Amino acid sequence: MSTFRRRAAALITSAAAALTGALTWVAGAPPADAATGCAVTYRITNQWPGGFGADVTVTNLGDTISGWTVGWSFTAGQQISQAWSATVTQTGAAVTAGNVDYNRTIASNASVNFGFNGSWNSANPAPPSFTLNGLTCTGGVTSTPSASPTRFPSPSPSPSLSPSPSPRPSPTPSPTPVPERITVWLAGDSTVANSSGAPIVGWGRELGQYLTTGATVVNNAVGGRSIQTWLYESAVTDRMNSTGECALSSTAYASRWQSMLDASTGMKAGDYLFIQFGINDGSPTCPRHVGAARYRELLTTMVRAARQHGANPVLVTPVAALTCSGSTAIPNRGYVTDTFTVGTATGAPVIDLHKLSYTLYNSLHFCPFNGDYTSGPVGAFFADDHTHFEATGARQIAGLVATAVRDQRLGLAAYLR
Repeated sequence: MSTFRRRAAALITSAAAALTGALTWVAGAPPADAATGCAVTYRITNQWPGGFGADVTVTNLGDTISGWTVGWSFTAGQQISQAWSATVTQTGAAVTAGNVDYNRTIASNASVNFGFNGSWNSANPAPPSFTLNGLTCTGGVTSTPSASPTRFPSPSPSPSLSPSPSPRPSPTPSPTPVPERITVWLAGDSTVANSSGAPIVGWGRELGQYLTTGATVVNNAVGGRSIQTWLYESAVTDRMNSTGECALSSTAYASRWQSMLDASTGMKAGDYLFIQFGINDGSPTCPRHVGAARYRELLTTMVRAARQHGANPVLVTPVAALTCSGSTAIPNRGYVTDTFTVGTATGAPVIDLHKLSYTLYNSLHFCPFNGDYTSGPVGAFFADDHTHFEATGARQIAGLVATAVRDQRLGLAAYLR
């Protein structure tokens, strides 16, 4: 091939890639003694008007790295609002993502993964290049289409300028990526737990039926627990300290939380952690009592721990009990505002199950109520009190959670049936 034709082919390849939003570099082979190199895969996992989620995988093609920084620049004004498994800063278009404690080392030919949510306006193309510790990643940069390619179509490519007179066949559309298998972890009390004794069923037991086989629910909710007794179990004593909080005899976490934090058995990148407390926390006595400030502190701790493991935390306000004011079911739980406060401070999404649940009770005309939990629609929904559910009620509450996941466009929506 002549020099002119080689240059023309290179220009055509670059132009076509730019139109599809993905750009791939193939560099010449490095010298035999070179010990550096990297490849990046940038994937838009979810996109909606004005917002998107993305996943970045960096592969180290050189010697082992201890401590890493990935850099890139957006070209269409995108702004990052939330990140996990990396410490991300942005100045103008330039973005820098640095390691966190648990993923600072990348072995040779190994990869590290992190993700983020962001905003966009008129377009959302993939960044044109990435660097790893200042080195341009020439091993390859790829991008998948957004979750809604028909809403934001790419321009049609320019006619081929191939020197060959034969027309090229139209490319076959890429299949929709199959979501990876993930685990949905649940932490909460008896209204979430699988069972706290017949006929009580928590909504967590019923959540799996709303998800595809790509998502597995692991329900670690336990009846009677506040957020502190769930985290520390018997280390929470029956006496209050000088601050009015239940004193701890040890700061060792309960085995359920330790297992979830374990690298081999617990939360991993892409998983979800749903956290619902706030019912037992309002007890005036120890060990269940948790003050508002302590509640926010512990909830923040759980959010940060999930993100350090690459999981996506989702906060859930406490599900409402059935309390009637005449013919209207009314709000009756505390810690709702505190849950939203933590969500705002950490960027974690909040599902307001408290409001969703008493709104459901009103739509089902549960009020006025005569107190009989053994018959009628209320008896079929609730167990033997105004707080706990039978399977029918738990299934409908789980449906509220699943609907909120879809309505709020959380990444887990890709796993909904």
